[in-house]
Order: sequence, then structure tokens, then C-alpha cells
Amino acid sequence: MLNPTIAAVTERIVERSAKRRRRYLDLIDAYDATMPARVKISEANRAHGAAGCAAQDKIELLGGKWPAIGIVTAYNDMLSAHAPFERFPALIKQAAREVGAVAQVAGGVPAMCDGVTQGFAGMELSLFSRDVIALSTAVSLSHACFDAALLLGVCDKIVPGLLIGALRFPWLPAIFVPAGPMPSGLPNKQKAALRQAFAEGRIGREALLEAEAHSYHAPGTCTFYGTANSNQMLMELMGLHLPGAAFVNPNTQLRDELTKAAAKRAAAITGLGQDYRPIGRVVDERAIVNCMVGLMATGGSTNHFIHLPAIARAAGIEIEWDDFAELSRVTPLLARIYPNGGADVNQFHAAGGLGFLTRELIGAGLAHADILCVAGGGLGAYAQEPFLDGDDLVWRDAPGASGDASVLRNVAAPFSAEGGLRVLNGSLGRAVVKVSAVAEGKRVVEAPALVFDAQAEVQAAFRAGALDRDCVVVVRGQGPRASGMPELHKLMPLLGALQSRGFAVALVTDGRLSGASGEVLAAIHVTPEAAGGGPLAKLRDGDIIRVDADIGTLAVVSPHEWSTRAPVELDLAANARGMGRELFALFRHNACPAEQGGSAFPDYDVI
Repeated sequence: MLNPTIAAVTERIVERSAKRRRRYLDLIDAYDATMPARVKISEANRAHGAAGCAAQDKIELLGGKWPAIGIVTAYNDMLSAHAPFERFPALIKQAAREVGAVAQVAGGVPAMCDGVTQGFAGMELSLFSRDVIALSTAVSLSHACFDAALLLGVCDKIVPGLLIGALRFPWLPAIFVPAGPMPSGLPNKQKAALRQAFAEGRIGREALLEAEAHSYHAPGTCTFYGTANSNQMLMELMGLHLPGAAFVNPNTQLRDELTKAAAKRAAAITGLGQDYRPIGRVVDERAIVNCMVGLMATGGSTNHFIHLPAIARAAGIEIEWDDFAELSRVTPLLARIYPNGGADVNQFHAAGGLGFLTRELIGAGLAHADILCVAGGGLGAYAQEPFLDGDDLVWRDAPGASGDASVLRNVAAPFSAEGGLRVLNGSLGRAVVKVSAVAEGKRVVEAPALVFDAQAEVQAAFRAGALDRDCVVVVRGQGPRASGMPELHKLMPLLGALQSRGFAVALVTDGRLSGASGEVLAAIHVTPEAAGGGPLAKLRDGDIIRVDADIGTLAVVSPHEWSTRAPVELDLAANARGMGRELFALFRHNACPAEQGGSAFPDYDVI
């Protein structure tokens, strides 16, 4: 039976979303999916859409009888996670032909890597790249030539952007086709220790670069449990992958067979057949709740406190941070993957992975098993794992017991009775904190504020020794409207070093940290943001701040004149130009608050 809290939160979301969701579903009801998409456009349009195809594909497309599958790809060969996609279109096209369908690359979307831009101006384009990807996906599908879509993307903003774009074509079946994680390299904890050693001046740049290159060393996704790998978990629990597709390594026979199987499945679930599964009905309120539960059960990326509200709204669904908080209180933490443990995603997968986790959540009544999935059979199909029987792709039940209890556990013996993510409230606003990697004795910090307006200012203060004290480091002016809400990863080695020296330290910011949030208490995504006159704009050095992740508070303890103090006006000129930032002024100007998704287009339907 479904857990009462899961059921209550789901029902609350259904009621809150009713009017918006009904208008969204009207888009599906108004579309006749039983007629091939290309037949609905004129002969000249059809000819344009087939002119560049291989001869046999052209014949079938012009005939208008075979299902047409549009591939939207985030391929580039600069980024390890997306480089494997170079081979995918050929695999997909051949597989589609084998089942009487035609596949075309409908378009490409940009894919930037936060790991490359961290700490530099380009990072300020990162969050809004999600909106650009959504727009690019819409352009790719706007030719109205397709009966289904395959979405090729993995990393931070790419999967949410592809999904938001595809959801605005709710009548199209869509399947996500991942590339998988790179093989394990330098252990993540060792990498983190070397970064901290560099921050403290104990090793040089050559040693640091050698370590980083041994960590990020091959095609595939980074192996820590950041936003990219959290994305893969979400797509499984939402029913948008083939079961178990998330963490199979690139350039293996099993990965290739999964890619071909996705193409064949996409052809089978169009409205031209008997098993129509449009994305707008796959992604419903229950699927969104499954994603939130999965995030808590695995201690996943805090970025999804921004991405999931944006994704949900694209499907006519309204969720709030309080929904996350309530779900977290009843969801046990079942996984320890770096940064909330020592293992990487390859070790998690080997221990039983998402198939084991899904079965545990369903069995405990913590996930909706009756959702519509692209694979068929409801979410129970995702309690299986793929393997090769000779050259044939088949599925079997996930392991009955965890292969490594230090990495993955069952509901009866969790790492924690509650989820790894929490919401804070108080006089400084609302914020998100990831506690799964923070030791219990370090989840409450009350100390004087040290206030900065840029990440570089904190780095300079650290080098000068000005942070060697108990303190709450406040970095403001990092919200969506101020600077595009960059991630502030360069701060983690510094703050970790301070904590290792015995200081009580915490971070408070209206910026982001993502799935790499580590062992330092960090209240992030603070809303309302400082650039809009939020409480962070009133802070001064020396104000006493209390960050309490145990009871969920983020507040100013003193001074007494706080309530009458006026906010300062932030100087945002440095964020306005250079590295293409001037092109994104429209996005910053229109961005909604972080709790609503930080999007430049938060309202899809006027209600």
C-alpha cells in the first residue's frame, strides 16, 4: 500500500495543479496521433523533410506509412558525457528500419559542462542554458514531421532542458537515450583531498592537474553522484528510460543494444499502433512525486530543487519546496554515493543499482508503481536490469540483496530514516541544504557572518587568512536575476579546509552548488534573492547567523535593528558583459525565483 504521506502529497499536487494540468492535457486530446505526422502537412513540406534522406528512407517518408522518429541530440566531442552520442544516430536509424520506421536527426542542442566553466564567467550562462536547450528542442520538433522522439542527453542542464522542450509536444512519445558513466578512475574522495591540498598550498598545479586527469579520463559521464547522474535516476523513476539504461558504460555491446532497443520501442509506442504512450501522460503528478522520492532516497543533486519545479510546470504541474520537505521526512536514505559516501556510480550499479532501489521503494509504498512508462508494465519493470544472453538483450530481476551494504541498502536498514535533502526557513528566506554528506555534529552552525558579493572575493580572503575563524560565509548576488545563478564549487575545498582546521563553518548563498555539495553545511538557493531586495542584501559582516539543518531554520540571531535595516543595492555591472553574458540579459530580467525553477519562461499557460 502507498505510504500515507506519499499519497497525501500527491493528492495535494493534483489539486493544486488541476486547472493548469487540464489545459495541458487538452493539447493531447486535440491531436490526432493515429494519422502519420507527415501526412498532415503539404506535399512541398513533406518533400523538404525527406530530401536529404537515404533513398529507401525517402520512399517510406514520402509514402507516409512508417512511423517517423525525430532524434534530438546533445552530441559534441568536447564533453566526455556526450562524446559517445556520435555513434548513436547510425545505430538508431538501422534499428528503426528493422521494425518499419524511419529515424532522422531532427536537431541538436548545446551542451555545456559546468566542470569546465566552474569559477569563470561562462558559468553564469549555465542555468539559462537549460532554457536555451528547451527552446532548441522545440525548434527541432517544430517541423511537425515526427510521430515519436528520442532524446540524447545526459548532463546537468541538458536532460531538464530536453525534457521541458519535449513536454511542450505532449502528444509525442519520447524516450531518453543515455550514454552511461565513464569507467572508474581516481577515487572521488582522493580527488577531493588533493583539491583541498591544492587550496591550502600543499601541492602544486601539476600534481592537481595529474589527479584531475586521472579522475576525468574517458568518454562517459563523471562518476560522482552529481546532477548528471541524478538526472539518470530521475529518468528511470519517471519511466522515460528503458529499464536499467542509466549506468551502463559507453561503447559496450550492452550499451549499443539498449540504444537500438530504445529506437524500436519508440516506433512501437506511437499513436499509429496499439500502445500509444505520449510523454504528456507519462509525466504526470505521480511520476513527479517518484522523482522527488528518488532524489531523497539517494541524496541526489540539489539542482533538482530548481529543475523539477521547472519540468513539472512544463507538464502543467505545480510543485513546491515544501512538497520535497514533506517527502524527505518519510523517505529513508538508501544510497551512499560520492559526495555523500565513498563509492562512485559504477560501484552503486554493481551493488544492485537503480533496479534494487526501485524495488525497495515500490515494496515500501514509497513510489507510485502504477505510472505509465515507455517500457510498459508500470514502474515494476524498472526493478529489473538489462543483460546480454549471447547477443540478445534481455531483462532479469534486480539482485535480491545489495552487493555492498556500504553503498546500497534496503528499506529495513537504511543509512538514515530520512532523506538526504532538506528545506530551511527563517528571517533570511528559504533555502535548500544537502545533509547526506554532512556529519551529524556539523549540521548546526551559529557564527558571525562574513559577507561577499563574489566567489573570487572569498578565495582572496581565504588566501589572506581572513577566514580562519568560526564563520558563516555569505555569498550573495548569485541568484537567477543577478548573475544567472552559477554554481560555486571553488568554495568547497576552501571551506572544507577551514572545517578540517577545527572551525565551525557554513555557507549561505543565493547561488548553487549542485550534486557536488559536500561535507560543509551549505544553505543554497536562498530565495528571495539578494538582487531583488531579499534579506541577504541586508547582511553585514559580524551579524550572527544560525544555520540549523536539524530543525530547518536559516535566521539572523542579531542585531536587534535587523527588521528596520535597509537592503544595500548590489553592483551587478560585472555580470552584464563579456563571455556572451550580454546575450542573456533577457533571461536574467525575466527569471522567476529559484523555488519556481529559476526559468525565464515560468508560465506556459495563462490560467
